[in-house]
Amino acid sequence: MTGLKTRKAAVVLAGGLLLAILPLVATISGQDYLISLFSRILIYALAAVSLDLLIGYGGMISLGHAAFVGIGAYVVGILHWHGYNAEPLFGFIPGSDNALIVWPLAVMIAAAVALVVGALCLRTTGMHFIMITLAFAQMFYYFFVGLEKYGGDDGLSLISKNVLPGLDLSEDLQFYYLCLAFLVLYMLCIYRLVRSRFGLVIRGASINNRRIQALGVNSYGYRLVCFVIAGAGAGLAGALLANQSEFVSPGLMHWTLSGELMVMVLLGGLGTIFGPVLGAAIFLLLEEVLAMYTEHWMVFMGPLLVLAVIFAKNGLFGLLSGIRDRNE
Repeated sequence: MTGLKTRKAAVVLAGGLLLAILPLVATISGQDYLISLFSRILIYALAAVSLDLLIGYGGMISLGHAAFVGIGAYVVGILHWHGYNAEPLFGFIPGSDNALIVWPLAVMIAAAVALVVGALCLRTTGMHFIMITLAFAQMFYYFFVGLEKYGGDDGLSLISKNVLPGLDLSEDLQFYYLCLAFLVLYMLCIYRLVRSRFGLVIRGASINNRRIQALGVNSYGYRLVCFVIAGAGAGLAGALLANQSEFVSPGLMHWTLSGELMVMVLLGGLGTIFGPVLGAAIFLLLEEVLAMYTEHWMVFMGPLLVLAVIFAKNGLFGLLSGIRDRNE
């Protein structure tokens, strides 16, 4: 067991070191575009880690997680639009580009929506839960498609990134390390969370919810808090993604993005926290490379993912770290 922990720690440290020095390597090699690419990977990794909390630890298979990513992005986009046009939202809320205001607001609104959605969805289980989360995501998708004021189906462009005192977010290097810091902080929070009493209840409920309830534990409340925390993480990812691309669209809420995030989680390793980061990196790098050769890159991506799932049942992170069971 000690050797397994050492191997796992070595894999995590190697990955962290690689992400820390990547901008330096990219600059020296003249491949500065890698900084922007890996900023995107870090953002998707944040969203994937939040989904792993739901699926890997809570046993809540959600096909609507992208809705919270889109909500976080649209909070940034809408407030930017109102600030640029000097038109208060609802007639009294001023627009803003201040990240200290906009980003916490994006997280809180995504968490509030997750609270409402989760309160309804968690009254069901199994296939019903999956379909209701999907229905909510599609509902939000078509709602924002219909908002012609904010671009409708064409989306909404940002004139510039948000303003964060002390940092220049238009500088790729600074934005990269900011994304990395948010990812590390969120992963640390999830790591502590799943190893607390709260995490034991969540994992127990995912295995046998009736037994947890028979012990007198209100598993519904615990699972709802888990759903909200995951929604908040996705909302933060959405806010960062809006700044990284300087564009938001209803496509961020489509079920296909939820599916991609789920693939990242499964590819990296379900219920491992670190696995989704590896899964996001592999998925997006494969997409980037394959798209250079063919527009039908998913034809080649599919078999690669199938092979990874068959021969690495605990994901690529489990394969690298020697994990045979998710509880190790």
